[in-house]
Amino acid sequence: MKNIYLDNAATTRPAPEVVEAMLPYLGELFGNPSSKYYGVGQITRAAVQKARQQVGRLIGVNNISDNPDDPYEIYFTSGGTESDNWALKGAVMCKSKKHIITSAFEHHAVLETAEMLEKSLGCNVCAKQTACEVTILPVDSTGLVNPDDLRKALRDETAIVSIMHANNEIGTIQPIKELAAITHERGALFHTDAVQTVGKIPVDVNDLGVDLLSMSGHKFHGPKGIGALYIRKGTRLDPFLNGGGQERALRAGTHNVAGIVGMGVACELAMKNMEAEAKRERALVETLWQGLSDRIPKIHRNGHPEIRLPGTLNVRFEGAEGEAILMYMDMMGVQVSSGSACSTGDIKPSHVLLAIGVKQEEAHGSIRFSLSHDTTAEDIQYVIDTMPKQLDMIRQMSVTWKG
Repeated sequence: MKNIYLDNAATTRPAPEVVEAMLPYLGELFGNPSSKYYGVGQITRAAVQKARQQVGRLIGVNNISDNPDDPYEIYFTSGGTESDNWALKGAVMCKSKKHIITSAFEHHAVLETAEMLEKSLGCNVCAKQTACEVTILPVDSTGLVNPDDLRKALRDETAIVSIMHANNEIGTIQPIKELAAITHERGALFHTDAVQTVGKIPVDVNDLGVDLLSMSGHKFHGPKGIGALYIRKGTRLDPFLNGGGQERALRAGTHNVAGIVGMGVACELAMKNMEAEAKRERALVETLWQGLSDRIPKIHRNGHPEIRLPGTLNVRFEGAEGEAILMYMDMMGVQVSSGSACSTGDIKPSHVLLAIGVKQEEAHGSIRFSLSHDTTAEDIQYVIDTMPKQLDMIRQMSVTWKG
C-alpha cells in the first residue's frame, strides 16, 4: 500500500531539523523564559528571542534586538487562528472606528471573528456592547479581490481591512501591496492572513505595506500549536490575553518554548530552500494537472491559473462527489482534501468555491492537492496513473454523471 500525503495545505510534516532542535526544550532545558534570574530560565529566554529573530528575518523584519523584553513586531501566538482573531478584535476594541472590511473567501478564523464582532463587541474598559459593521467584498471567478471594490467600501469609520495573502483552498494570491496602499489612504489598518504563504513564497512585510500579518509554523514544516502575529511598530492593538507580562503584556501566558524554537528553525530552512522548492512544486503541480486533464474528461481547475501558490491545485470533477473521491483515493494510499481542514465534517459546500461562482452541486466535486518538500515526482505519477480508474468507478455509481 502506498502512503502519499498530498494535504500539506492542512499541515506539513515537521522537518527532522525542527524536531531535533525542539527536543532539548522538552527535557533538560525546561525553564520558564519569564524566570530570568537563573540559568535555565535565561537559556530558554534567549532561545525564544533567537527564534523571534529567525521569524522576523523570514518576513523582512531584520532589526529585532537581542533583548527578550523587546518583541519588536513579532508576537508569538498559538497559531494562525489566534493571530487572525487578535488582529480583528484588537483593532476594534475600545476604538471609535467600528467598521471591518474583509472578503468572501477568507479563512473561517477571519469570517467567523468578523461575524461575532458584527453581533456584539464587549468593551473591556467601558463595559458597553457596541456592534461592529462588516462589509464582505466579492471575488472574481479566479478568486481575486477587485481593488476598486475595496476603494468604494472604505469609510472614515473603517478600523481594519483583512484580506488573506493566498487562499487556503484554491491558492489564489491577492494583490496585497495595492490593497494595503488603498486602505492606508483612508487611515485604516490592513491585516493579511499569510498562513499559506509564509515559508512558501517571498513575504516581506515592508514591501507589502501591511500593519498586521498572521502566520503559523505547521504550514511550512514547523510544529503545530505555534504561530505569530506581526504587528508593525506604532500600530495600536488591544491585548489578546490578559494576566501576564509576556509579549510586552499584549499576549499573556507562558511561552511554548519548544514550539517557538521549532518554528524558528523552520523559518531558517524555508529561507534557504524557498526559491528552488517553489520552482520544483510548481512543475509538479503542472505535471499533475496535465496528467489528470489528459486522462479524465470534464474536469476543471479552480482558482487563478498563474497568480497562485506553487504547490496547490484545486480540481473540480463533474459527476463525482468529493467525499467519495477522498474515500477511494485513501484506499489507494493517497491522502488529499476536499477543502479546508477546518471544515472537515461539514457537509455544506466550500464557501470559497461558492464565492468564485461554482454552483453548489459542482462544489461538492472538488479536490485540493497540496504539495510540500516531501512530495516526489513518483508520488505525482502514481496519482496520475491511479485516479482515472477511481473516477470512472465513482462516476458509474453517480446519478449526476451524464457521461
